[in-house]
Amino acid sequence: MLSIVALPIGNLDDITIRALSLLKESAVIIGEERKELIPLLKHFEIDIHSKQIEFLNEHSEKDEIIELMHLCKDKNVALVSDCGTPVFCDPGSHLIQQCRSNGIKVVSAPGASSLMTLLSLSSQKLSSFYFRGFLPREKTERMTEIKRLSNLKESFVVMDTPYRLKATIDQLAQALPKRKALLGCDLTQPTEVVLEGSLSQINSQIKDGEKKEFIILVY
Repeated sequence: MLSIVALPIGNLDDITIRALSLLKESAVIIGEERKELIPLLKHFEIDIHSKQIEFLNEHSEKDEIIELMHLCKDKNVALVSDCGTPVFCDPGSHLIQQCRSNGIKVVSAPGASSLMTLLSLSSQKLSSFYFRGFLPREKTERMTEIKRLSNLKESFVVMDTPYRLKATIDQLAQALPKRKALLGCDLTQPTEVVLEGSLSQINSQIKDGEKKEFIILVY
């Protein structure tokens, strides 16, 4: 069986009782990166020496995913991401596809999500929104996508890597200076920052070179 296990997005106290149980009971734990997974398991006093630790990320090849699927046939396997809910904006869906195709049970243990955390902080009632996720890295493609987003009438959500925080807000503010937005940085952590206002106003409060995990909702 494959269990999709959500982890905290920042504050480690947000781990669920079910998540802890599944991590302790699973014979195999699949994570994204060793440097993120091992310290987290040690924090929750999960004996890593009694577990088979595997990894699944954007560099994983199809044959590696098939090998992970075979583990799910015979053992209880927990899939986690570096933080938050797995599969959403990461390659876990390929493993689920293999498991479903081979009649392997897949269950989800829900928990923290940066998207749902941001939406819960919104002052605007949303009946629908468009989730764009991570913007393209290449500048021309990126600006083309931002221009497309600027023509959307509905609200949309954008994410990107911490080191592109200022650049992303800059570019959105240039394309949509008067549109209102909600920016969440380092959500649930002691360094959490939540800003709401026009994109121009938010942009003025972000310093050059500032690096924070972030997600932004544009109304």
